[in-house]
Amino acid sequence: MRKIFITVFLSLTLTTPAFAELKVVATLPWISSLAKEIGKDKVSVTTLIKPNQDPHVVEAKPSMILAGRKADIIIYNGLDLEIGYLPLILESSKNPKIVPGKPGNCDCSHFVKAIEKLGAVDRSMGDVHPLGNPHYHYSPANILRVAEGMSNTLAGLDRANAEYYRANFRSFAERLKERQKKWSAIPLKGKKFVAYHKLFEYLAGEFGFQLVGYVEAKPGIPPSAGHVEALIESMKANKPDGIVTTSFYGRKESESISAKTGVRLIILPGDIGGMKGTDDWFSFMDTVLASLK
Repeated sequence: MRKIFITVFLSLTLTTPAFAELKVVATLPWISSLAKEIGKDKVSVTTLIKPNQDPHVVEAKPSMILAGRKADIIIYNGLDLEIGYLPLILESSKNPKIVPGKPGNCDCSHFVKAIEKLGAVDRSMGDVHPLGNPHYHYSPANILRVAEGMSNTLAGLDRANAEYYRANFRSFAERLKERQKKWSAIPLKGKKFVAYHKLFEYLAGEFGFQLVGYVEAKPGIPPSAGHVEALIESMKANKPDGIVTTSFYGRKESESISAKTGVRLIILPGDIGGMKGTDDWFSFMDTVLASLK
């Protein structure tokens, strides 16, 4: 009888995985990519938003709620970028592990230094974010902070593999340090660009170029004919180095302004996977900076 028990025990031990993967739900592709960098084979990652979706206008779907129900942790951008769908997912999934205040709820904005924080706001100001500009995934300095915060969060959830996550962060930080040497040599300081939407402020701040105008007079509100005409006249006089936008923000309007001013239009990826060859955050940033160059 004892031999039979030992045989069954050994069989179960050999066929049962040594660990269960943490089920990670990431709202955005860049968050998903970072979770895979830090978690590697210790995590399985579900991404809610596609690379070329406008993250401001997403609606919750049943598949998102189901993913939330199964999650060990949900990791999101914060600064109200997901305000249109995340609260519904958190409520409807009925998963106590991922509600705010629990270890399975990870707001990446808690790790960053946000810019453009506002006091009182109202709808007349457009689609503004009072907690700060949410597009910090273009910021190497903030991505490093997020990667470290994410590694500590995963380590807290999965203590048996805590050092594994932190070692992966250290490896990520070394790669970023090396890539920064290459990026710092790209001659962007002093260049001037017009943007369609307020997407690139972190990027401009860290790489020394200026954003001298916007196609949108107010964020999220289509520009008036008068605003566009005034912008065109200003661009003809001041000759900026380019108009920058993404595939899902005002491309048609930006193409029209480019044709009327002779200022080149630069389409940048909005997120990882948004353009060919942007398969992780490093290649995403390579593409962004090479396009501006």
